Amino acid sequence: MSFELTILGSNSALPTSNRYPTAQVLDVPGRCFLIDCGEGTQIQLRRNKISFSKIQHIFISHLHGDHYYGLIGLLSTMNLLGVTCDVHIYAPSELKTLIQPQLDFVRGEMSIKPIFHPLNLKKPATIFENKTLEILSFPVKHSIPTLGFLFREKQKQANIKKEMIKYYNIPLAEIKHIKAGADFKTESGEIIPNAKLTTPPPKPKSYAFCTDTAFHPSIAETIKDVDLLYHEATFLEELRELAEKTLHSTAKQAAEMAKLCNASKLIIGHFSSRFKKIEAFKSEAKQVFENTELALEGKKFTI
Repeated sequence: MSFELTILGSNSALPTSNRYPTAQVLDVPGRCFLIDCGEGTQIQLRRNKISFSKIQHIFISHLHGDHYYGLIGLLSTMNLLGVTCDVHIYAPSELKTLIQPQLDFVRGEMSIKPIFHPLNLKKPATIFENKTLEILSFPVKHSIPTLGFLFREKQKQANIKKEMIKYYNIPLAEIKHIKAGADFKTESGEIIPNAKLTTPPPKPKSYAFCTDTAFHPSIAETIKDVDLLYHEATFLEELRELAEKTLHSTAKQAAEMAKLCNASKLIIGHFSSRFKKIEAFKSEAKQVFENTELALEGKKFTI
C-alpha cells in the first residue's frame, strides 16, 4: 500500500495570491481523505485534477475559519455536480451547528448525504478503521480545541517462505496460522519456530497531520516513528514570542518535534502571510532535522 499526499493549501489565516489556507488530500489506494478545507479548496482540487466524487471522508482539525470555510462551497459543488455518495465529516461537534443551516437552505433534495462524526477533543481516539487502515485523532495545543490526525496502515501478516512449506510439508490449513505468528509442529513432534518459517512483513506506513499547535512534546508518543509528519510552522525563531502568545510553532520547533518522535520526513506549512518568501523556514528547520520539505501548493509526497 502506498500513501500519496497532495498539498492544496499551505498558508495560515490570511491567504496570499499564491498560497491558500490549509487543505490536503491523502490518497490511499481506494480512498481519498481530505484533511482540513480552507477557502479555495475546491479550486485547488480542480487544479490538481482530483475528482470531487472521490472525496467521501473529510477531517476538520478545528473551527478556525481558515480550516473549514471551504467546506460548504465544496459540498454545494458536489451537490450541483450530482455526486451521489455519503460524505463523512469528522470534526468538533459544533461544526454541524455552524453549517447545517446552510445545507438546509439548499433547494431540492441533496444528492450527497453529509454524515457528521463528532470527535473526542480530550484524548486520542480511533475515528476510522477498515481492514487495511486505521485513523486516529489526538489533541494538540492551540487557542481553541484542536486535533491532529494519524493515518496508519495496519500491520500485515508475515510472509511464509515457500521453500519451508515444501521442506516441512506444511498443510494448507496451517499456513494461515503460521502467517499470524504460530510455530509449526511436524508429524514427528518437532517444533519449528515461526521465525524460521517466515520473513517479517514491511513496516506499516503512516502519516501524521499536526496543525495548528504550539510545540507540544506529549504528542510525540502518539506519532512515534511516523514515516511522514506534517507540522505547522507559522513563524520563524525571530518571532518565537509571538508563536508562544498565539499557540503556534516556529520552523525550529516543528523540526524538534520531528526529531522527538523519530519521524522519517518532515513537511512544514501554515506559513504566516507576513513572510513573502518562505525558504528561510526550510533552512531553519534543516538545522535541527535535515529531512525537511516545504508544503507548497500542488506538491506531492509519496510514502
